[in-house]
Amino acid sequence: MNSKTKTKMKVVFLTPEMAPLAKTGGLADVTGALPKYLSRFPEIEVAAVMPLYREVRMKNFVLEQVFPRHELRWPGQEKFFSVFEYRAEGFRVYLIDNPYYFDRDYLYGTPEGDYPDNGERFAFFSLAAIETLRALSFRPDVIHAHDWQSALCFAYLRAVPGGDDFFCPTRLLFTIHNLAYQGLFPREILERVGLPASLFNPEDLEFYGKVNYLKAGLFYSDAISTVSPGYSREIQTPEFGCGLDGVLRKRSDRLFGILNGIDYHQWNPETDPALPAHYSKDNPAGKSVCRMELLRRFNFPADSNWPVVGMVSRLAGQKGFDLLVKSLDELLKKEAFLIILGTGEAGIQNLLLEVQKKYPDRLGVKIAFDDRLARLIYAGSDYFLIPSRYEPCGLTQMYSLRYGTVPVVRSTGGLKDTVFEFDPATLKGNGFLFEDYQPEALVSAVNRALAFYRREPFWSKLILNGMECDYSWEKSAAEYLHLYSRMLSWPVFRSS
Repeated sequence: MNSKTKTKMKVVFLTPEMAPLAKTGGLADVTGALPKYLSRFPEIEVAAVMPLYREVRMKNFVLEQVFPRHELRWPGQEKFFSVFEYRAEGFRVYLIDNPYYFDRDYLYGTPEGDYPDNGERFAFFSLAAIETLRALSFRPDVIHAHDWQSALCFAYLRAVPGGDDFFCPTRLLFTIHNLAYQGLFPREILERVGLPASLFNPEDLEFYGKVNYLKAGLFYSDAISTVSPGYSREIQTPEFGCGLDGVLRKRSDRLFGILNGIDYHQWNPETDPALPAHYSKDNPAGKSVCRMELLRRFNFPADSNWPVVGMVSRLAGQKGFDLLVKSLDELLKKEAFLIILGTGEAGIQNLLLEVQKKYPDRLGVKIAFDDRLARLIYAGSDYFLIPSRYEPCGLTQMYSLRYGTVPVVRSTGGLKDTVFEFDPATLKGNGFLFEDYQPEALVSAVNRALAFYRREPFWSKLILNGMECDYSWEKSAAEYLHLYSRMLSWPVFRSS
């Protein structure tokens, strides 16, 4: 080989879930899309490692066995795993197979609660991922780990005495998708998963009497990223830091906020097969057909001129449903329809269904996970409401903008990085925001939004501004590639 030939940068994703293989939420969408878009850059080679869950097998993907039985060094007993390969678009996914840990109905727990052995399950995954790369002689320039389920990999690489020569030059990037989920386990878990007891101290993995897996990602990484610039700043404050704001402030020089993107090919009102009619910013007529179909689906008059406000969300306190419930009586006095799709906390579900009985002619609720209906709501609504208490990034506001639906959002995290208050004087802006987490602030933002409904030239410009936004993965992938390159210029981390 010519000595001047430039070798590709090798990046490996460690993730507990990835679309389309296995998914519980937005993490899977990110880890399914970002490697695909990174692999389109000629200077990078991407691979990923995740567990082989029952969900993956049930979907009948084509999997090729890489090696059938590999021993894992595990305290006090022999443990084995096998590895399968899935060919994704532009990259490979190595799937860690251990039926005892991963052949279960759910990824992380049943509806009754988390699996009690999650600490062991994801320690096993992290250690098996390291062994897989070593067995394949695949030495990455960067390991990019996602959320607490993957974070312990960094402790194995950098906190175990003697270190690991094979991965010595590898840089480590840890991405926080939601700081509220940290992976907390009893002190005894360290011994069970083969980590030194000395790590149980506040300057390492101890956290208020528990072992905190996410802290391994914060302490032993070369860099930390979050899923929006706004969230990267918020988590350094006591209000949003979930007890780790001090740690994050200490590492602020290595903390980066990179906005998630969406796949503009999969989310495209010109081609979306879930829609009854297609449309674009230059030819918007099909949106009214989608609106009529949405109203019919919820048994509202299809020819009504009332504005339609849509919501597609996990029904949880984080998503602002406690605030929404307090605001419903005021909101539903207006000549408008509110349509909500989602599943989540039983108390919120029941409250929404009760309110629907009170306002059957204005409130439509469906308790379900329904991707096709969700897409119809993005396309058929006039406004899209997101009152989140906090929102690390948020994708639904990006979907709504892409489909020409005007977002009304709380000014937090990634929402305030993507939605900008409409100014009728300049015709700039793509939505409406409110700051205070109070019913009055939410209702005021909705009122400001409704004031421009079908008023020209404001209404057409609002829709056009949203549809012209670029929140594609191409932009986000380029930012990650730049961060990887920067990391390679830094000195290699050495644990003390």
